[in-house]
Amino acid sequence: MKKALARHEGRHHAPQTGLRPASEVMRLARMGSMFPTRLSFLRSLMRRLAAENVVVTRPVWEMSDDGFGHAVYSLDLGGHTYSLVAVSTDLPPEMRTDRVIAEAWDSSYVLYDGVPDAAEIARICAAAPKQEAARFTERDLILSRANKSVRLFAHVVDALRAGHQPDRDMIRDVGYLMRTTAVYGNGKFGIADRNLIDERPGLEGPFAAEMLTVWLIRHFTHDLVEHVGQGRLDPALKRHLGIGNSTGLGMAPFLVNHPILLNNWMTVRETALARVRAIESLAPEQQDRLHALAERAAVHLREWNVPDPEHQSRIDALRADWDQARAGFDFSGNRALDAVMNSVSGKSCDVQELTAALIIEPFGDLVDGLADCMGDPFGPLCSPMRDIAALRQQIETNFAWALAHDYDAPEGCGQFWYVSEAKQEPRLGLRFEEPGAELESPLDIGRRIKALYAGSEGASGSVSAFLAAHPAHGLAVARVQMGDRYPYAEIQDNLIATSCLPIDMLRCKLSFFGASKFDPKSDRWTRITLCQGAPLADELQSNPDDWWLPVFAA
Repeated sequence: MKKALARHEGRHHAPQTGLRPASEVMRLARMGSMFPTRLSFLRSLMRRLAAENVVVTRPVWEMSDDGFGHAVYSLDLGGHTYSLVAVSTDLPPEMRTDRVIAEAWDSSYVLYDGVPDAAEIARICAAAPKQEAARFTERDLILSRANKSVRLFAHVVDALRAGHQPDRDMIRDVGYLMRTTAVYGNGKFGIADRNLIDERPGLEGPFAAEMLTVWLIRHFTHDLVEHVGQGRLDPALKRHLGIGNSTGLGMAPFLVNHPILLNNWMTVRETALARVRAIESLAPEQQDRLHALAERAAVHLREWNVPDPEHQSRIDALRADWDQARAGFDFSGNRALDAVMNSVSGKSCDVQELTAALIIEPFGDLVDGLADCMGDPFGPLCSPMRDIAALRQQIETNFAWALAHDYDAPEGCGQFWYVSEAKQEPRLGLRFEEPGAELESPLDIGRRIKALYAGSEGASGSVSAFLAAHPAHGLAVARVQMGDRYPYAEIQDNLIATSCLPIDMLRCKLSFFGASKFDPKSDRWTRITLCQGAPLADELQSNPDDWWLPVFAA
């Protein structure tokens, strides 16, 4: 990762300020305040599609007047052809739920490697609606499903059939026609393993195949509502209709189980921020652009409303704080972007992270190439520890946060992570109220490192000899070894404390996807919007990259 960043910096001769320390960045409260940036995976994918002049075709459309049947969309990317097979079914209202235990959905999808023939389409149409209950092949790259936003979908259909456009306020307030409840990749249920496609041009970046699937699903939802409504949506309305997503605990452990990826994502984001903070002066048109984007962010915040009073109050506070902060933004001085970041240092994490995303946005020529460094092609590259003394020194230097917690206190270990036997999905239990703690998943990194530190006191000799005698400390040793090379690899909080809010982990990961308008339903699951404002399939050549924090055009 460091070498890749160095190569990129060498090509562009990009000065930068110091990166913000991991002790500041890798705290749950800050991670749960992150906003999407131009480095988010959806943004990077849209730039790639535009650069390759990608054209989406629809070779199959077998759909009833009521919108039930199947369709196939195909495109060429990076020398390969991919197809989305979309299956729309007549779902009884009582079976419609966003919960992972659902067994039926309004629509199901497979991203297929190539163009499926009639036999393959028939196979997918039979299997996709069953999702986890079916089995797939390695030609099936991604598996997904979605439910309608029933009220908005019906309203758009009725409006089009009546010969007019749907209500703009409803489009603005809901923002999507369908909401996915899973986008599965990497070998689940027999679909292709990630390593079959991870070196293909266009799909080599993190979650690129998943994001391509989501963008194509959005395209299908537009076609479907126009087909059923027998009319055409205004392009501006259509552009604002993204794809909803309902995401729960299944996403949170990923950040812990993939520390190198997490480090690389954060390092790239922080490097981009450091580069723009080092810009000596801004041209008048750049200053105007930043002020316009700050105003766009304010409008976006005004259009972001959620049902939950607690989270709505947080949005309300951010609106007021943002208006106050941006009123003082001065982009005219020397190193103005560094000064702007410093000016919000005493404000909430929400304001700070929104400011960071803002000042990165206009400088694609300086930061976009960093997206090439967000993958993890090699895994951890760590030198072995010299001896136990070096190991303990590493813990004291890089893991003081882990030593600071009391993991024996009830509040310090009140939760435990485990995997549901029924759904094979991560869950979070209450240690002193619910059974199952004996099945705990090893996400308690801080506790394990503190136990390693205590268990190695007075020991000497090689780390390998110590592990031979104490193999239970193997995971903790591995994480400590990563500390120097991968400073952003660990969430520097106690993930089994009663105060741990998984929603912070979800928001961090989803911001890298490009999600906006977070709508938490609890501290364990949230709804979001993806692809809102993204270019439509026929707009990829016309400014495809100006949709950061989209707002509803007047």
